[in-house]
Amino acid sequence: MTSNLWHRSQAGKQACLVSIAILLLAGFCFSQPAISLSTTSGPPTTVLRVSGSGFAPYAKVDIYFGTGDKALAIADGSGSFSQIAMQVPASALPGTHWVSAVERSGQNHSQVRFEVRSDWDEFLREDMKRFNPYENVLNVNNAGSLDLKWSYATNGDLGEDSPAVANGVVYFSSIDDNVYALDAHTGAKLWSYPTGASVQSSPAVADGVVYVGSNDFSVYALNAHTGARLWSYATGGEVYSSPAVVDGVLYVGSGDGKIYALDAKTGADLWSYATGGAVDSSPAVANGVVYVGSDDDTVYALNAQTGADLWSYATGSYVSSPPSVANGVVYIGSWDGNVYALNAQTGAKLWSYLTQGLVDSSPAVANGVVYVGSGHNMYALNASNGVPLWSYATNDYVWSSPAVANGAVYVGSFNYYLATVAALDASTGATLWSTGADSLWGSPAVVNDVVYVGSADDTFYAFSLKHDRQVGGTAGVAQQPKAYGDSYR
Repeated sequence: MTSNLWHRSQAGKQACLVSIAILLLAGFCFSQPAISLSTTSGPPTTVLRVSGSGFAPYAKVDIYFGTGDKALAIADGSGSFSQIAMQVPASALPGTHWVSAVERSGQNHSQVRFEVRSDWDEFLREDMKRFNPYENVLNVNNAGSLDLKWSYATNGDLGEDSPAVANGVVYFSSIDDNVYALDAHTGAKLWSYPTGASVQSSPAVADGVVYVGSNDFSVYALNAHTGARLWSYATGGEVYSSPAVVDGVLYVGSGDGKIYALDAKTGADLWSYATGGAVDSSPAVANGVVYVGSDDDTVYALNAQTGADLWSYATGSYVSSPPSVANGVVYIGSWDGNVYALNAQTGAKLWSYLTQGLVDSSPAVANGVVYVGSGHNMYALNASNGVPLWSYATNDYVWSSPAVANGAVYVGSFNYYLATVAALDASTGATLWSTGADSLWGSPAVVNDVVYVGSADDTFYAFSLKHDRQVGGTAGVAQQPKAYGDSYR
């Protein structure tokens, strides 16, 4: 009797296990293929890692970006693969694209969206050069067709500051005491935050936070999505300097003569370094070193972790120009009229070039050339030796810091009566485009085929090409090797 019960129990267990196995097998056989990406947005040339599941066991799976076959994955026995490397094409236009995984048998496929988007997230960009290497729409051949895309009116001068553009949002400051966030595509206002005084510091954006200085002697951290204040830090002077955020640390100068390093998450003071004059220059941070100018006529290099003085270089006047750093060289202007190239490790002068006016503009560095404004001119200098390559007479004063993208230099100029933004051929200095509008003298940001710039007429402007921005196809796979179409904008 006991033996029969035991055998029946075992048989029941076996039947149950068989049923579970059948259900699991059925689920496996009919699971839908799915893929995921290591990141869902980024600029052209981004390296993606593609993972997938739900494909046929040991299937060969082609990975596409748009309609281009970019990689091959071999599924394992469970129909999965992981971390297949694929590079976004350098020619990929801003907007939504599809990444597809297609079995060569044609039986299974899956798709996910990838947003091609570049950011200009702080005054100098992350490359510390005011150079956007990812722009692939605006160029020397079509910049002449730039036209107004949208504008947004504030209640105050936007000065020579530069906007930040990140995650489809443009952030800028105004002397009407506010920091603004607008939809970068439409110009619709998302939020504004009032500080206690005029804001003449360019915003920086990192990890979902907007950082900016104010003339109320404070540095602010704002939620990038809502504008809510996360923290603020009081300095001893007006903060014209634009923050740089690197590895979780915010670096900024103040009118109290100090350079501050703050914890970007909490605002806690990590260190400060006192110079002999106001620090209106915006710091550049490269290879663990903070480079910044001061109104005590000096350029400083400080250890980014400790604030220790590594070297300093004396010029002949104020240094409010934000430095750029490229290939082991610090490029910076001074009110003594010179552009200086200093060895980034030692501070030794490599060369200097005397312009025809004070240099408040931050140099932009691209493809072995330094572009900088001074007096009524824009200059292009050989980055290795300072030899002038060309100059462009604006007839207006160039306080603006130029931006370089895809063979063109964009810069604003101002003479208190008329101000314009111009696009110049980076190789020759020839004029490609000029707004012909009043008061556009800010420092442009050029990203995702749009030129963003602030104005002394209390208005923020976005310029783009005149064309239909929908250039893609339909979404769907008809048969291998066709893949999902892309939609541009």
